Parts: sequence; structure tokens; C-alpha cells
Amino acid sequence: MFIGRKYELSVLEETYNKPGFQMTVVYGRRRVGKSRLITEFIKGKKASYYVASKTSIEDNVKKWSSQVVTDLAPNMVGLSIDNLEGFFRFVGNLAEKEKIVLALDEIPYIAESDESFLSRFQVAVDTIFATKNIHLIICGSAISFMEKEILSEKSPLFGRRTNQIFLRPFNYLESAEFVPHYSAEDKAVVYGVTGGVAKYLTLFDDNRSLDDSLISNFFTTSGYLFEEPINLLTQEFRTINTYNTVIEMCAGGANKVNEIANKAHITTATLSYVLKSLNTVGIISKVTPMTEKENRKRSVYEVTDSMYRFWYSFIPNARAAIEMHRGDVYYNNYVKNKIHSFMGKVFEDMCRHYTLLQGLDGNLNCLVTNVGSWWGPGHDRMPTDIDVVGIDDANNKAVLGECKFKNEVIDKEVYEALMDRRGLIDKRYEEVEYMLFSLSGFSKWVKENADPDRVRMVTLEDLYDPLTDVLIEPRCHVFNC
Repeated sequence: MFIGRKYELSVLEETYNKPGFQMTVVYGRRRVGKSRLITEFIKGKKASYYVASKTSIEDNVKKWSSQVVTDLAPNMVGLSIDNLEGFFRFVGNLAEKEKIVLALDEIPYIAESDESFLSRFQVAVDTIFATKNIHLIICGSAISFMEKEILSEKSPLFGRRTNQIFLRPFNYLESAEFVPHYSAEDKAVVYGVTGGVAKYLTLFDDNRSLDDSLISNFFTTSGYLFEEPINLLTQEFRTINTYNTVIEMCAGGANKVNEIANKAHITTATLSYVLKSLNTVGIISKVTPMTEKENRKRSVYEVTDSMYRFWYSFIPNARAAIEMHRGDVYYNNYVKNKIHSFMGKVFEDMCRHYTLLQGLDGNLNCLVTNVGSWWGPGHDRMPTDIDVVGIDDANNKAVLGECKFKNEVIDKEVYEALMDRRGLIDKRYEEVEYMLFSLSGFSKWVKENADPDRVRMVTLEDLYDPLTDVLIEPRCHVFNC
């Protein structure tokens, strides 16, 4: 069953329907669903899909040509081509009369095995493919490689692509489609512990309890996610010890460069390189307060991939119990009661997404086009924060919000705390609306005293309103060249 990605499929279909040679670059983090997207797109088309191997270019050419023959010229099965240029000419001949799709997945594997590959590929594009009816799709999971070697101006393939798709994890609404029978709270937790990554979402079965799924995936030695972050780091980086330590420090609450460097026992120069690399693959991000993007002193680093944050929060300390096959005991006695605390940041992210959707739909008191959070000194000069800050830059208006993922209603204290934060963000923004987001609802006092024209009360169920259009913010970036 293929879920979501309607926008991305429409982009690929539109590109496919253009006459002549077209080239799409698809890239994104591992497990996000790139291969599944491509294989879904090529259904019913004259197409060939090949996943490169970490072997020599000669071996890949043989395997690739064999796959193309099987897919596009089955009457020639047994034909073996071991010359790259000969293979490209063969593909060009196959596209003389009708449109074909040629998809190459994990292109970095071939390019890294032979430094001449990309230049030879470029020559084939210019001299053979350019005059043929071919939709070429090249795909890769190594984001830094794809950006530097495929998309940058220094790449031999620069300027040849029609468009590119940077595929991102699913948002919380799309993630819910994988577990439709779960409650809204359980859907939110699934989104939180998977980070919206397609492969991880498929591991959760809403015919089982959420607790059982969490235990079987994270807290057993055979669980798919038990070693997943370490496996991914090993695939991305040659040595992972420093990367592992930095993620662990950030997940534990360290968020300033000097603080992380001291706790990880590394230099700030080394840390800067590590943070940049982790940011590229989407694990850690540099975050600044809304309305103060230029204030570097306020910037912090956070583990924004929530699957990593969940794993580093609980699995390292549970390893002994898991390896003794008592992971369920550890989960039930230690982790289960901390899920709501872990979900605090995830819920804030969901609420920010909801605020942006509502703003773009015209359902707020201003047209919110950018959303984030804010932190800094309060009116009493003590540190404080605002969970949701939605900005209407065109009209200098703002929406502020507070989020609580707890088994208790939002009462007078939380309401007044949000009201006390009025006027803290940049003075050029007029605050036109306030939002309270709650897992468990609102007290009678809040319902009776909140100004209905200025204060909006939103429950978790409201965030999953089926009328919400999940396609307003596609989880990819598409660039047409």
C-alpha cells in the first residue's frame, strides 16, 4: 500500500509528460521513501530501475545493463554490456521510438568507485540522451554528496536537470495515515518516535497496542530500531565516535557550542565540522528565536530528528536490560511514564505546523507565512520562552501559542503565563491572536475567561481534523531549472 507523496508523484508525472529529454534528481535522508516513490511512479511505464552497488564501475555497468535489458528489451535477455559508453548508446537506441524512464538509485556508489563516472555520464547526457525521449531519474541518500557532486555548479551534471526533489520525512498528518485506527494521542507518539520517516512508520501496526510496537521495535535485540541510529551513522561517516558523542550531548540538553565541546571533550573547530555534517543529514539543527534570526548569541543546537532524540534519551541506558531480553521491563517501568515529557518538543513542532496551515488557509487573524519559537529574557529579565510564534511579515503581525502535552487540562496558570509573554518578541509585530494547545483540554475557568476573539483553544483532536489539507506544505522541496 502506497501512502502519501501525491504532490511528489504529480511533479514526476508532469516532468514525464514533457517531450524530449528530462532529468529529475531525487535525494533525501535514508529510509525516507525515495526508492518507494520512484518505483510507484514508474508503474505502468516503459521503465528500468537500478540500485547501484558498492562495487567497481565495471561490475555496476554489467548489473545495470542486465537490469535494463530485463526491463526494456526482454527479447535480448542474456546480452552483457561491460563498457559504460556502449551501455549509454544502447539505452539511447531503446528510446528512439517511445518514451522510457531510466532510474539510477544510489548514484554516489558508482561515482565514488570511479572519479571519471560523472564526467562520462555528462557526455552521454549531452551527446546521446539530449536528443532522445528519456526521463532520467538519478537518486541518492548521501545528501552532502548529492548537493556537492550532483547539484552544485562544480558538478559535470550541473545545468542538465529539469528539476530536483529534496524528499523530507512525512509531517504529522501524513504520518497518521500509516496508523489510522490509533487514537490521536497514539498517532502523535508514533510520529514522534519515527520522526515521520517512511520506513519506520511501516513498522507500526495499529492492530497491536502502541506499547507492544514500541517494545518490539526499540527494546528488543531483534527490533529494527534497536541499532538503527548507529547503523545510519556508520553509513554516513567513516568514524562515528565523535558524532555519536555530540548527538548524545545535545540529546541530553547541551545546546551551546562551548557547552557541547566541553562535555564531548573536543575542540570547537572539530565540533563545528561535526555539527555541520549532522545538520546536512538532518539530525541536528541550528535554531534561532523567531524575529531574531540575526542574533547569533541566541542560537542553539537541537536534535531535531525526533527518532534520534528518542533513541538517545532511552536506549543507551536500556542496553543491558534489552540484551538480557528484559527490554519490556525497562520500558514499562522507566520509559512509559516519560513518553509525555519526550513528546513535549514533538507536540510543539506539530502545533507550529498546524499554525502555519491555519494561517495559510486564512483561518487566523493574520496570514501566517513563517513559524517558529522564541526564547530570551522575560519582563522580569528571567529566561522564558514562547512555544509557537507565527509571523505575518507582510503586515508585521504575529500569533503566539503555548503547548502542553500532559494528562491535565490547561488551567488559569498556563493561560496567564502566555498572557504574561505578550510584548516580548520584536516590537514591530502586532500580536493579534493567542493560541493554547492541549492534549487534555481546558478548564472551566479558561473557557469562561479567555477572549474568544483573541484566544483560540486547540485540542490534539483538532490538530487531526480530517478537513485539514495535508498537501498545503509538501514534505519536499522541488526546484524547476
